[in-house]
Amino acid sequence: MNAEGGSSGLAKSAAVKLSEMGERTKKLGTAMKDPHQQRRIILVIVCVALLLDNMLYMVIVPIIPDYLADLENEQSEHVHLVMHPNSSANSTSQDKSNKDNLDVQIGVLFASKAILQLLVNPLSGTFIDRVGYDIPLLIGLTVMFVSTCIFAFGENYATLFAARSLQGLGSAFADTSGIAMIADKYTVEAERSKALGIALAFISFGSLVAPPFGGVLYEFVGKKVPFIVLACICLADGFLLLTVIKPFSNRTRENMPVGTPIYRLMIDPYIAVVAGALTVCNIPLAFLEPTIANWMETTMHSTQWEMGLTWLPAFFPHVLGVYITVKLAAQHPHLQWFYGALGMVIIGASSCTVPACKTFGQLIAPLCGICFGIALVDTALLPTLAFLVDVRHVSVYGSVYAIADISYSVAYAMGPIVAGQIVHNLGFVQLNLGMGLVNVLYAPALLLLRNVCQMKPSYSERDNLLEEAPQGLYDTIKMEERRAKKKGYNSAGNCLPVDENGFDPFKAQRSLSEESSGPEYT
Repeated sequence: MNAEGGSSGLAKSAAVKLSEMGERTKKLGTAMKDPHQQRRIILVIVCVALLLDNMLYMVIVPIIPDYLADLENEQSEHVHLVMHPNSSANSTSQDKSNKDNLDVQIGVLFASKAILQLLVNPLSGTFIDRVGYDIPLLIGLTVMFVSTCIFAFGENYATLFAARSLQGLGSAFADTSGIAMIADKYTVEAERSKALGIALAFISFGSLVAPPFGGVLYEFVGKKVPFIVLACICLADGFLLLTVIKPFSNRTRENMPVGTPIYRLMIDPYIAVVAGALTVCNIPLAFLEPTIANWMETTMHSTQWEMGLTWLPAFFPHVLGVYITVKLAAQHPHLQWFYGALGMVIIGASSCTVPACKTFGQLIAPLCGICFGIALVDTALLPTLAFLVDVRHVSVYGSVYAIADISYSVAYAMGPIVAGQIVHNLGFVQLNLGMGLVNVLYAPALLLLRNVCQMKPSYSERDNLLEEAPQGLYDTIKMEERRAKKKGYNSAGNCLPVDENGFDPFKAQRSLSEESSGPEYT
């Protein structure tokens, strides 16, 4: 009897627990359907994707040069022993040649991601405009997962180069679709600025924390572990995306208009000014990352840990810059252009002071200034791109944020290749002075954006920009309504707008609702 009573008690408790789990699952499902909760989860998914992309971009900085140097030494020793088993002549010149060759290989490897991203972005932006934001984000996460796994198990330069290039392909889809999805879900300007600011904070955190993260794990547990950790996080983010958004469950893009072609967005003067500012403000960071370690070692005899932690303190002023800009934009949205221009001046001044630093402590200040200025520019101008698309084009954001991604990619594609040549031919001081001067001189160009906040949406923008007829009955009715409002009211004075052809849109709307109740539209 006691055994039977105990088993029935266990069965009852198990049933109660299952019931509670069912209730929690039901509540979670209801919360997922709530638009406010869903867009918060989407923001988390996108932020994790951006964090992973930038961690993968920077985690190789302390790992790959050392790993490739070891591979190069093994190969050169093997070749030398085979060809000259009893000779040690010309070893110095051979070592110098190997080092120069290694520097070129590292520069090309670092730049390959941004170069491929630069080439793919025009296509990915158009693709995102056509199919929506969720499937491209899933594609990007999948490609990034594969790339990270290849990084973990690759053991030669060709494999690592393929992994790095593949990461550029994934970033072209994940970064662009993620930022565009945030702009699409957060339509109020203050909320949009805050959400994009949070995304930028994750980008900064990923870029700045990845080198020490990768360096410590590489030192103690080997090359594979950092990449395996990132691959697991990427896999979890992909499953969360499939669970929450369910990109393949409903492919009808309700009321989503055809986006403006990317080449038309590129020739928009306002968008061009913003894209130029995003490129110019990121040049100091992109050019200093591959060159500052050697300069620190030569001029201030820095230790390995100092070179590894160079950019980590700059994370805090970057987050501070994002926070300040979001708060100021909420109170004074008409001054977004000013925040961007101020950021470029701060970047220019900070860049010019880098060569004057003599110690590691002194160097932290200008680097923090550069990251603070970049935070001002990015946080002010990324929401401006979405606003420009809203008021001057069609509110589809894939192509415009592909342009923003192109702007970043231009800076980071040139950095590892061009910066070293400039330092070699002109010097580190001239590099910094040139970057600072370019930022300060570009800042006045943002004056062109000072009246952007006064723009109103152009309701006929789609027809004017795309030069195409209305798509479907709904678009035809809406277009006729707008024309009728411009032409005036009918002669009977009954306040029903009609156009010159006597078209009555309200009658057409009634007929549309009657048709929609028929079997054709059900």
